[in-house]
Amino acid sequence: MLAVNSYAQQPKTRILFVLDGSGSMYAKMGNDNRITVAKRLLTRLVDSLAGQTDLELALRIYGHQSQKTERNCKDTKLEVPFGPRNHQSIKDKIRDLRPKGTTLIAYSLQEAAYDFPKSTGVRNIIILITDGLEECDGDPCAVSLALQKQGVILRPFVIGLGLNSEFRTQFECVGRYFEAETENDFENVLNVVISQAINNTSAQINLMDSYGRPTETGVNMTFTDSKTGKEIANMYHTLNDRDVPDTIYMDPGYLYDIKVHTIPPVYKRKVEIIAGRHNTIAIDAPQGLLSLKIDGVTNYKNLQAIIIDKQSGEIIQVQDFNEQQKYIVNDYKVELLTLPRITQESVQVEQNKTTTLQVQQPGKLNVVTRKKLEMGIYYRHNGELELIKNIYNVNGQDITVLQPGDYKLIYKEAVVKESESTKIQDFTIRSGEMKHITIQ
Repeated sequence: MLAVNSYAQQPKTRILFVLDGSGSMYAKMGNDNRITVAKRLLTRLVDSLAGQTDLELALRIYGHQSQKTERNCKDTKLEVPFGPRNHQSIKDKIRDLRPKGTTLIAYSLQEAAYDFPKSTGVRNIIILITDGLEECDGDPCAVSLALQKQGVILRPFVIGLGLNSEFRTQFECVGRYFEAETENDFENVLNVVISQAINNTSAQINLMDSYGRPTETGVNMTFTDSKTGKEIANMYHTLNDRDVPDTIYMDPGYLYDIKVHTIPPVYKRKVEIIAGRHNTIAIDAPQGLLSLKIDGVTNYKNLQAIIIDKQSGEIIQVQDFNEQQKYIVNDYKVELLTLPRITQESVQVEQNKTTTLQVQQPGKLNVVTRKKLEMGIYYRHNGELELIKNIYNVNGQDITVLQPGDYKLIYKEAVVKESESTKIQDFTIRSGEMKHITIQ
């Protein structure tokens, strides 16, 4: 009935069957009724899983303890808890089940969250088997979503017995929905669901360059549940010994959002993984290098540049000088935090190439005075005089690192209350030289 891949190590899996025991399960399915078919196929399935390593099963039933007329909306019970070698106990409970009551899906899912032992590194999966909709005014969608956000369970598998496609929208918010109108449908669906729950599913992430080749690598990727935003895994992208993207193993129970931590990051959303096969996922991530250099010896303490996305205006990175950094291929605006600031409106980062921005070695201005001054350094840019730096509290001398160019030092004594006492001194800064200005 079931083929299980065993070519790769996988974590322990816990599967909780949540079985509908309401009175409607006596409805016909082919030559039998739904409960008889469910008993027969579930018993056969549990038998087939008896030898499966790293797998534990449990059984919860609802609607089976009180009559339907009582409308007992808490009629749900964990009949067989998780544990090793409990397969016979599960089969015994299935055999003795006599459907009676109402359909309480929301409350049963809520209680099912407590059925899983608290442990890490385990895949917790619910398989809900039902033939009807919620009858107890609960909200299965809200309960399912809340549990997923808490990381309690995976998105449940829902097998609808005898329900037509009109009911699909009612259950898709709860989990991955499968229809089973006949016994043959039910058997096939059980095979698919169990295969997705147990089997390893492989994938490779192809990070594509500008030429459509999967050559990009060496960046972290974050995988999150597209439905809940829950972070599932982080892993660095690598190429194997044949320079092919490495094979990873992914849980097909999720719909994934993938964030590739390039600069800026790139995304692929709502990625569906097909169970039992090798999935190839292509993400455009072409990259090139940006190198920032300064001639000679720099006197800046920590010279940096701001890298800006031209379309959004967002700052995407602050890069140190004399370093290289990879960026997604694009046209960027770069502001070099020299004095004065230098702006490059268009800097092209190209595939597998290094774009270099190089600035002149700066010089220094040394202002010497014992007077208390109001003082600023200015330069002319685009026809206007612009302030570069205010100088405060000069104690003997003040040294400012400046790019080569022509400047003005504008100042006045702080104690003098006349604006016309303002003085201007022109000066020039040359690469690697110190300019001294003494104010008596």
